Amino acid sequence: MRGWLVVNQFITSEKFRELFGMLEAAAAPCGCILERMSNSLLWGKLAEWDYVIPEKERPDFVLFWDKDLRLAAELERQALRLYNPAAAIEACDDKSLTWLICRHAGIPQAESLISPKKFHNDGLIDPELVSRAEALFGFPCVVKEAFGSFGQQVYLVKDAEELKNTILSIGERPYLIQRFIASSRGRDLRLQVVGDKVIAAMLRENADDFRANLTNGGHATDYTDKLTREQTELALRAVKVLGLDFAGVDLLFGENGESILCEVNSNAHFKNLFDCTGVNAAEHILRHITQRKE
Repeated sequence: MRGWLVVNQFITSEKFRELFGMLEAAAAPCGCILERMSNSLLWGKLAEWDYVIPEKERPDFVLFWDKDLRLAAELERQALRLYNPAAAIEACDDKSLTWLICRHAGIPQAESLISPKKFHNDGLIDPELVSRAEALFGFPCVVKEAFGSFGQQVYLVKDAEELKNTILSIGERPYLIQRFIASSRGRDLRLQVVGDKVIAAMLRENADDFRANLTNGGHATDYTDKLTREQTELALRAVKVLGLDFAGVDLLFGENGESILCEVNSNAHFKNLFDCTGVNAAEHILRHITQRKE
């Protein structure tokens, strides 16, 4: 069995090289050869092939660890099976789209206002948007850019003036305004789902930041054996609704202990999970792919 591991040409940090190495190392025990291909290289090859992949070059599957959605869609047009599928990656990449899909599936989330489309960073702001957010959520509230990773582009704003300034600084980029879940300040759960199973979970905590992400200085403890049925079922529902094969699912703690979906990451960075729990998500992902019958 042969697969392509599609990565972004322009992401070269050591943490990503380590992750890609874990995926490649997990392939051999599954009887699989995993060939790393950058998105830039593949676009070039597609042009050389006149956008028809020769039969001898076709992989059995594509492990798509990138967000180049045009490339993902093009590979699917040529009947290649992507893990995760292009539509699922798109749904997770855009946090407003994640929220809408999960909202219509009845999955509990923080109440949100989605920003209207804006074409230019012209310094204009809709005052009704600010007053509406204040009326719905009060302060502090959270502003979350629709595109961002590792807890970046997420802001806790304390009043209407700071909300206006934050919206102005975001400019034409899409964002959400959300109710702040104070009961989960600096604390969340990351559950790693592969197929129809939660394989591991960690509790992330940060005493110095409202965001629990480890990138922002948080620390993690193994939570796998402490998961409730509610937490497990919520994560599995979100993954299914979004059409994912695997994902990192982040849950918040509600005021009465209930679980609230925060985000779903189609290409979750699982090295921290491995360091915390000893569970190697790469092995589970490759087994899921190679044992799947489609």
